[in-house]
Amino acid sequence: MRTIQFFDTSLRDGEQTPGVNFNTREKVQIALQLEKWGVDAIEAGFPIASPGDFEAVKSIAAVLTKATVVGLARCQRQDIDRAYEALKEAVHPQIHVFLATSPIHMKDKLKMTPEEVLASIKEHVTYAATLFEKVQFSPEDATRTERAFLLEAVQTAIDAGATIINVPDTVGYSNPTQYGELFAYLISHIKSEKEIIFSSHCHDDLGMATANALAAIENGANRVEGSVNGIGERAGNTALEEVAVALHIRKDFYEANSAIQLQETKRTSDLVARLSGINVPKNKAVIGGNAYAHESGIHQDGVLKNPETYEIITPQLVGVQTNSLPLGKLSGRHAFATKMEALGYQLEGEHLAQLFKSFKQLADKKKQVSDEDLMALVVDDIRQEKVNCHLEALQLQYVSNGLQGAIVSLKTKAGEILTSSAIGSGSIQAIYNAIDQIFQHKPQLVRYEINALTSGEDAQAEVYVTLEDKNKQKQTNGVGVDFDVLQASAKAYITASSQLKEAEER
Repeated sequence: MRTIQFFDTSLRDGEQTPGVNFNTREKVQIALQLEKWGVDAIEAGFPIASPGDFEAVKSIAAVLTKATVVGLARCQRQDIDRAYEALKEAVHPQIHVFLATSPIHMKDKLKMTPEEVLASIKEHVTYAATLFEKVQFSPEDATRTERAFLLEAVQTAIDAGATIINVPDTVGYSNPTQYGELFAYLISHIKSEKEIIFSSHCHDDLGMATANALAAIENGANRVEGSVNGIGERAGNTALEEVAVALHIRKDFYEANSAIQLQETKRTSDLVARLSGINVPKNKAVIGGNAYAHESGIHQDGVLKNPETYEIITPQLVGVQTNSLPLGKLSGRHAFATKMEALGYQLEGEHLAQLFKSFKQLADKKKQVSDEDLMALVVDDIRQEKVNCHLEALQLQYVSNGLQGAIVSLKTKAGEILTSSAIGSGSIQAIYNAIDQIFQHKPQLVRYEINALTSGEDAQAEVYVTLEDKNKQKQTNGVGVDFDVLQASAKAYITASSQLKEAEER
C-alpha cells in the first residue's frame, strides 16, 4: 500500500477564516498537536506577511522535530529570503512558492502575460532551490487554468528544481471527475528524472473539497493539503480528518494509508475549534457531536444488536472515548501535571501553578473534572494572552418591566479596574451592553452559541461569539468557558470585543 502524506495548512490558510487570528503561542500549541496527530508537513504561516507571522513560523521551526515546517512565499526574492530566515533552524524545512496561472488571475490580478509568468516561475523556483532542499510550487487557480499552459507551468517549476507540485482548486470550482482527470493528465505528461510528489489543495465552495481530494488520491496524488475541521478562506478547505478516516475505513478501495494517529483526531479538532473560535457543527462528519448518535428507533435497534449495522466508524477510532479517568477535588498537583502531560500539554513553573489553581476552583464545583474540562482550562489560558483585560466581577439584578441589570468589572493587565452597568431585555444583553460601555464601542453580535463540554447537570458551558465592527469590515471570534453560563458568555464577549477594539484603533 502506498502512503499518503498529510499537509496541514490550518495555521496559514485556516487563519484566513473571518474572525480567526492565532497568536504565536496558539500556533505553537496547535503545531505540536498536529505533529502528535501524525501530520507530515505543517504550513506554519506566510513569513513576509507580518512580523507576527515571521515569529510564529520561526517559533514553530524551533520546536518541531518530526514534521516538516513549511513557509509560504510568492514568486518574489524577498518572500523567499524571509521564509529562509524563519525556517533556517527547522529540522525539516520546506518552502512553498506560488504564482497564479489562470487567465483571469494573470490578466486582472497579476497584470502579467503567460510568458512573464513562466519566466517568473523559472527564476524564483530556481532561487528557492538554492536555499531549500524541499521546494513546493503551486500554480494558483490551477483548476481554471488552460490545461496546456498548466502543464507548461508545472514542467517549468520541475525543471527549475521543484520536487513537490501542488494543484490547488483555489476557488472550489472543480468536481471529483475533472479534478481527478487533471492529476492523471499532469502525472502522465510531466518529464522528470526525480520523484515528484503531487498534492491536492481543495476549497469547499461547492461542498466537494473532501471528495475532490480523494479523487486526486485515486489518480496518483501522494499528498493531500487541508486543515483541521476544514477551516479556511470562504467555505474552507478539505477537512483532513475526513480524508484520514476515509482512507482508513475504505482501505479496500483506496489501498493507501497514512501516518495519522486517528485516536488523536478528536483532541486535535477540539483544540483548533477552541483556539480559532469556530466550533464544530453537530452534524460534521467524523468529529461532530451527532456523528455517533442514533435517533431513529430502527437505527437504535440495529446498533444495540450490532453497532456495525449503522456505524462504519467507532467513536474510539477518532478518540471519542466512552470512558475516562477524571480528576477530582482531592487530586494533587502531581496527578494533575501527569494527566495534562498525557493530554499533550507540558506544564511547569508558574504556568503549572496557575492552571492547577484554576483546576482546583473548578473541582470544587464539579464532582469530577473530565479530559474535556482540563483541555478547556489550558485553551482558555492560552486565549487569555490575547486580551488586555479579564473579567473580574459580574453582578446581575432584576430591574422592572422584564428588564435585567448587569454590573461588569474588568481588570486590565496593568491592574486597573474598569466598571460599568447597563440594562437589557435579558441577562446576556445587559452584560454585553455594560461591556460595550467599557470598551466605548458598539459592535454587532453576529453569532452566539452555547455548548456543554460534558454531559450532566454540572457540565461547564462553552460559549462562542462572533462580533463585527460597524463598518462590516472586520470580524473577531471569542470563546468563553465557565461553570456558569453567564460568566462564560461574558468571557467570550470580552475576548472578541477587546480584539475588535484593538483592530479599530489600529
